[in-house]
Amino acid sequence: MYGKSEDRDDYQDVPRPLAAMARDLADGHHIPPHHHRRAQLIYGTTGAISVSTGHGVWVVPATRGAWIPAGLEHAMTCAGAVAMRTLYLATRAAERMPAVPTVVSVSPLLRELIDEATRLPVDYDLDGRDGVLMELLLHELAPHPVPALHLPTPDDSGLAALCAAIRQCPQERWTTQRAAAHAHLSARSLQRRFTAATGMSLARWVQQARLVHAVTLLARGTPVTAVSGAVGYATPSAFTAMFHRALGTPPTTYFSAPG
Repeated sequence: MYGKSEDRDDYQDVPRPLAAMARDLADGHHIPPHHHRRAQLIYGTTGAISVSTGHGVWVVPATRGAWIPAGLEHAMTCAGAVAMRTLYLATRAAERMPAVPTVVSVSPLLRELIDEATRLPVDYDLDGRDGVLMELLLHELAPHPVPALHLPTPDDSGLAALCAAIRQCPQERWTTQRAAAHAHLSARSLQRRFTAATGMSLARWVQQARLVHAVTLLARGTPVTAVSGAVGYATPSAFTAMFHRALGTPPTTYFSAPG
């Protein structure tokens, strides 16, 4: 009989297509780079989770989940207290899901199914009520990617250093000229190489960096007035307008918006 555990390694070889784990994590809790034999859905019912891979950083609020394919190295950091719920899927159970890291919607029904799954024995009865519940969960776990806060990481070391500097000081005015000087490139070369390396213009990457920082602060309960200054906006109204345009909801309701 398998017991419930907070050790993620205990969920990799269970004789079931799906295993569910619950952990309550403090603000700032960091899990260093690691990987699993099973694919994974990372979901928090509170706060926000920052997930990092070699391809970039995703910030996932409580209305969404981060899909991590099997074997992909990743790290995560909590913003605010996070009631984390994790699903580990065997290869066949994960066949419908993306082969790349993706942010997916978490419907109210899926949220309740995930929560209930964490209460079941790991070796739940496949033919009974628990097995039916898990089958429904897998059916609801559909591959519906949603717009995500994603910061792609360039392979170029100079551009990666520039991106790190922007993330460290998102409130600064990162003009093309300033960024080019930081990367020791001409403005034209920077624009060409940055877009090729990240799939984004410099201006959009800077805005995404500001949004990532803003969502992290909001998850920790920081007031909107303080968040707006921390990401370089002169007024809360200007920040709110940008946030609403980018994410489809004002910052005051972002964590209660449907997935």
